[in-house]
Amino acid sequence: MSYYLRHVFFCVNQREAGAVCCNNHGAQAMRDYAKERIKALRLDSKNKRVRINNAGCLDRCNEGPVIVVYPEEVWYTYVDKEDIDEIIEEHLRNGRVVERLRI
Repeated sequence: MSYYLRHVFFCVNQREAGAVCCNNHGAQAMRDYAKERIKALRLDSKNKRVRINNAGCLDRCNEGPVIVVYPEEVWYTYVDKEDIDEIIEEHLRNGRVVERLRI
């Protein structure tokens, strides 16, 4: 069994010269927001074990911004904090994949 119940990786890659990348969509700010929400909801506690991490390029730039949730290997895109909130509530808290954001 994995140490974390769910491990979430946010692509925060920044490419040069305006090339398509997740960080052009505010990925670092969204990752920071998700981490704050996880802490506020106490999903980072020993029994919930949700971890939010930065990732370099996840090589899905044209579908971005992207995150991937393990161990389920579910890939998501998002637009705003409301999308992040939905992923946190539905998937990370309740174990239900958010199909409308899945890629």
